[in-house]
Amino acid sequence: MGARAAQLGAWLWNYRRADLRSDISAGVIVAVMLVPQAMAYAMLAGLPPVVGLYASTFPLVAYALFGTSRQLAVGPVAIVSLLVADACSKLANGDSAQFLGLAVTLALLVGAVQLVLGLVRAGFLVNFVSHAVVSGFTSAGAIIIGLSQLQHLLGIKLAGGHAAYAVLWEAICHLGDAHGLTVLFGFGATALLLGAKYLRVRFPMTLPVIAVATLLVWWFKLEEHGLRSVGAVPAGLPAWRVPTLAHAGDLLTPALVIVFISFMESIAVAQWIATREKYRVDASRELIGLGLANVVAAFCSGYPVTGGFSRTAVNYQSGARTPLASLISAALVLLTLLAFTPLFTHLPNAVLAAVIMVAVVGLIDFQEARHLFKIKRADGWVFLVTFAVTLGVGMDSGLICGIVLSLLLFIARSARPRISILGRIGDGHEYRDLRRYPDAVTNPAIIMLRVDASMYFANARFVEDRIRLELLRQPQARWVLLDMSGVNDIDAVAVRTFEELMQDCASQGVRFAFAGMKAPLRDIVSRAGWADKLGKAMIYPSLSHALPELVATAMEPPPAAQ
Repeated sequence: MGARAAQLGAWLWNYRRADLRSDISAGVIVAVMLVPQAMAYAMLAGLPPVVGLYASTFPLVAYALFGTSRQLAVGPVAIVSLLVADACSKLANGDSAQFLGLAVTLALLVGAVQLVLGLVRAGFLVNFVSHAVVSGFTSAGAIIIGLSQLQHLLGIKLAGGHAAYAVLWEAICHLGDAHGLTVLFGFGATALLLGAKYLRVRFPMTLPVIAVATLLVWWFKLEEHGLRSVGAVPAGLPAWRVPTLAHAGDLLTPALVIVFISFMESIAVAQWIATREKYRVDASRELIGLGLANVVAAFCSGYPVTGGFSRTAVNYQSGARTPLASLISAALVLLTLLAFTPLFTHLPNAVLAAVIMVAVVGLIDFQEARHLFKIKRADGWVFLVTFAVTLGVGMDSGLICGIVLSLLLFIARSARPRISILGRIGDGHEYRDLRRYPDAVTNPAIIMLRVDASMYFANARFVEDRIRLELLRQPQARWVLLDMSGVNDIDAVAVRTFEELMQDCASQGVRFAFAGMKAPLRDIVSRAGWADKLGKAMIYPSLSHALPELVATAMEPPPAAQ
């Protein structure tokens, strides 16, 4: 039983009947929300609306059986849909059949990469994509998504492009060609959905808005007056499809972008709910669950899926206790495919565009940029650069630029660690940074420093230069006492740099002592032979242990240099 639980989710083998009512309720509510959203997101991806329904069936089952979040609602999402459209449109050359084949291949590649990362326990890699990057990317992506729907809201044809300003300018230039009836339906539906969202109406208003719009189009035959609708939606189960890898090389980079963005979105909301519900989400197992969901999506004519913020929030607020809620949602989508697809024939494209517009409004988060600038300006600039490049150049470029910038800032910070000059507070055993406590007591014969970072090849020379600078400022010093309590690791280059520095300073009558060195560091310097070079007494448990002896010996003549 334990092995099966590990493979298929403990919830399946330990299900409580008390959770059934809540799971059924949540599953039904999410399905009501999912059906129109899935069709709208497929349209956003440049695919037939039915492909969104296909991606909302068996992939949900795969994640429910292998994922670790109990409430995560998997399926098509806006950002991933836009990434799919961006990647596939460059290769399809207007061929709709080839476009679908590329989307299926992309789903397979995304799933394969996620599976590999999950199997090698590489869930930690998500930590290398900062929150500032993701927030800037999704905010810009939401604006791009909104602009991409202007053609459906206005009833005009736009060439599109990868830069938001180009799409906006083209839409402005064609405002005179806008179709009045389409504008009425599109902006009317948008206003109704935004109003319901503002008033926090608990029931998903998407379904009644779509139902009324569809009835109006059917009753008054509005398609004859130029209003574009979904048209015939194929009925039946998702078609089995064997993906081809003809363009796998061209799609690998977009697949990696989708992997990182989709996993960041999924794991963020999954961990948020898990924290509130006091259970643990395994990042690597999540990769496996999402990977299998995408592989299944590829084989059932779908496109890449992930856990979405809005549907997961609805799922959780509706009372979902286990992944059974997702299984119920998938079953209802299958039922829709089998029996109810004719109901969507007269659904206006403008209303689907309105569904997308309202869904992505919450992704635009300029408050986060203000918060980041307030906390740490560097993170705020990472947000702005990612946002600007994504909006002005393209989504792939924006994400890569943001990741590179955040990593460069991390390297820059680690290469120039904070080094504090310490003094004693009063007559006690507290030692503080002189920049914050200028009245702290110092000894002219002892330079006391604290390094607040691990030491390695990139920052060892910086630390050495800072020590030499302090020796120039305090020429009467005879001891350099380093508080190593903030150093968690040290590499061979840093060890060697210290040895050369100590040998050079010894010839000038300056000796070194270390305090607060952690056990792993003591093991490293012991293997380097520091006990012979310094003497065991020169590595002290704390500054309080070191200072009395150093003060007493500060005026003694230094030993001969080794």
